[in-house]
Amino acid sequence: MAAARQGRRIAAGGGGAPGAAAPVAEGAWYGQGLTRGQLHEVYAGEAADAAAATGFSVALALAAAALPLLWIRTEAAERQAGRTLAGGLAELGLPPSALMLVVTADEPALLRTAADAARCAGVGTVLIESWGLAPGLDLTATRRLMLGAEASGVTVLSVRLGADPVPSAAASRWRVAAAGSTALAADAPGGPAFEIECLRRRGGPAGWRGRVEWNRDARCFVPPEGADTAGGVLPHDAAPLSGAGLPLAADRAAAQRPAAPVRRAG
Repeated sequence: MAAARQGRRIAAGGGGAPGAAAPVAEGAWYGQGLTRGQLHEVYAGEAADAAAATGFSVALALAAAALPLLWIRTEAAERQAGRTLAGGLAELGLPPSALMLVVTADEPALLRTAADAARCAGVGTVLIESWGLAPGLDLTATRRLMLGAEASGVTVLSVRLGADPVPSAAASRWRVAAAGSTALAADAPGGPAFEIECLRRRGGPAGWRGRVEWNRDARCFVPPEGADTAGGVLPHDAAPLSGAGLPLAADRAAAQRPAAPVRRAG
């Protein structure tokens, strides 16, 4: 509970030890309500932005050194999006040993698993992936997730794909869309880039919008080259690495095969 009251920032740059607070610049966009030990929602801008929303959420956990990451999704979500690709996660900088992937039979099982995980202090971040309306993620369920996160210090990221924002107990709500990367030398592709918008944050105004790129080596978000950093994005001297957002398995037929309820990478 003390960790929650300290309001440690989730997306500060740097690679400190798991659970440690990292420095944050005053006015940085991730200071706009993205604190550790709370529930936050990440909505995909459009259906095609699903990979961007999940990739952005994984990057948040990495930036905060809030590992291990427990990713919970339903069998229906796996059929919809395909199985995650280990190579794509590695491009983001996520170590295989830091990921636990849980696939549940349905939404009620998803919510039960997420509620238990939110209270487990041994987890750094719980990522809940849901598709469509997900009526079970109502005010009661999200309040339960928030209380669990505050009690344990675990950060819970509810990634809503193919859904419109609805009332919840989340501390902040974000819309994420894929953005074009800044090209590197010889016109090589740049790092993952995201268009982000703060839709809601508890105790303060929302409405911040901007574009950021992910630096895998530094484990932080950086402004696009030549961008005005007055909006609060931390300046950084390192150039973004090449790579896409979060690739998913292109062969959705592979997702039709039965999968173990719990799979651990590494």
